[in-house]
Formats: sequence, C-alpha cells, structure tokens
Amino acid sequence: LVQFDAHQDTWDDDGRRIDHGSFVARAVREGVVDPDRSIQVGIRTHAPDDFGIKIIHGHEVEEMRAADIAYAITDRVYGHKAYVTFDIDCLDPAFAPGTGTPVAGGPSSAKIFSALRQLTKVDIVGADVVEVAPPYDHADITAIAGATVAQIYLGLLAEKKARVHG
Repeated sequence: LVQFDAHQDTWDDDGRRIDHGSFVARAVREGVVDPDRSIQVGIRTHAPDDFGIKIIHGHEVEEMRAADIAYAITDRVYGHKAYVTFDIDCLDPAFAPGTGTPVAGGPSSAKIFSALRQLTKVDIVGADVVEVAPPYDHADITAIAGATVAQIYLGLLAEKKARVHG
C-alpha cells in the first residue's frame, strides 16, 4: 500500500464497520496489506498504532525533494504489486480546501504531483483518489487537484504498458 494522506487511518474498529479512519488497520489485520511493504506519505495526525507501516510525516515531506519522496516510496514497495490511494487531504488545505477533514501543514500540490510522476518503477495494480468534497471546494481547486492525481495515475499506467508491450 502506498497511501498519501494526512491521517494514518489505523484506528481500531469493532470488527464489523469499515470507515475512512480504520480501513488500513482492518486491511493489515486481514492480511490484505503487508505493512513491511507499505508506506504512508504526508501524515500530520496521530493514531495509536502504525502497524509497522513506514511513515513520512508531513513535516518530513516539507524538508524533502520530490525525488527523495519518490525514492522512499519506490524503495519500500519495489518488486511488489502496489495499490496507491490518495486522500486529497494529504495536500495542505491551501491546495485542496474541499475535503471533510483538512489538516494544516501539508505539502503543496506541485511537490506531490512531481513525486507521483516519478513512481515509474512502482508496479501499480490499482489506485484511487478519495475524500474530495465538492460542497467545501472553492473554485474547483480540490476537484482540479484530484483530477490531476488521476491523470498522473493514467500516465504512469500508460508508460508501464508501453514498456511491457514496447
């Protein structure tokens, strides 16, 4: 799992509900996600357990170059299939105000888009963009950011297909 998010999403649940705050914990417990091959980028909140998932906190992202972020991700997941999930609140609210749980201190869209574009060696087998909330979106800033993430995913998959089928 490659997760771009302000939140770890590792809160415990009752074993029946799955929500946006506990899905990672459930996925690890059920063996769907290998924490030794997973990474979370942009985390700016605290949860009681990290399940051994590597975390690049928001303040660390701020000090890193996009290439260093991409390297950390690739180093963690290289040689394994990866699902990439992008919670739009990974970005600072200045770049994505239209979300339900914004957290100040996040990275710029430019830095994260650059890091995403450099994930050419990651074997992405699925991806999503979540938590864009149009009622909170000013001038479609968040929708544009979310669409750009999806566009980058499609570009990475097209490059992968071109390499495989030459």
